[in-house]
Amino acid sequence: MTVSIARLNAPSENERAAIVAPLDAFSRARGFPFLPQPLALGLYDGDELVGGLIGQLNWNWLHIQLLGVPEQLRGQSLGRAPVAQAERDAETFGCTGIWVDTFSFQAPGFYERLGYIRFGELPNYLDAETRIFFRRMLDARQVALDRSAAQIDAQGQSRAAS
Repeated sequence: MTVSIARLNAPSENERAAIVAPLDAFSRARGFPFLPQPLALGLYDGDELVGGLIGQLNWNWLHIQLLGVPEQLRGQSLGRAPVAQAERDAETFGCTGIWVDTFSFQAPGFYERLGYIRFGELPNYLDAETRIFFRRMLDARQVALDRSAAQIDAQGQSRAAS
């Protein structure tokens, strides 16, 4: 057998399925089939699709991959609305929580205002910018633990700033 690696610029559905197959087989053997389900919510201005949310449901989590709201529509809760709908959908699908990543120049404050908890960072992702990871638990017990952890973290940050 001769093994090689080749770049696939735009993998077809069949190529993607062939790449995912070993991961699914490995995970399925351990009781965790890899069955991601897309979630897409369109934001319409009249009949025109102008933005929205794209995510993926898998293994009891929703990953919000992208949220796009045109500049002229910002400040009207049109970012909050698709996130809130995605949260409701995640609960319907029995998700434990939701995670999202954004950049320091994009929307970290937006997700914090929505109650998302920062859980990781990749510094120098785009030159001096940071890629920031947030989560929001949907289980009431975990939500309470996250709130407590956020309060402790905030207290620690205020003491450090003093």
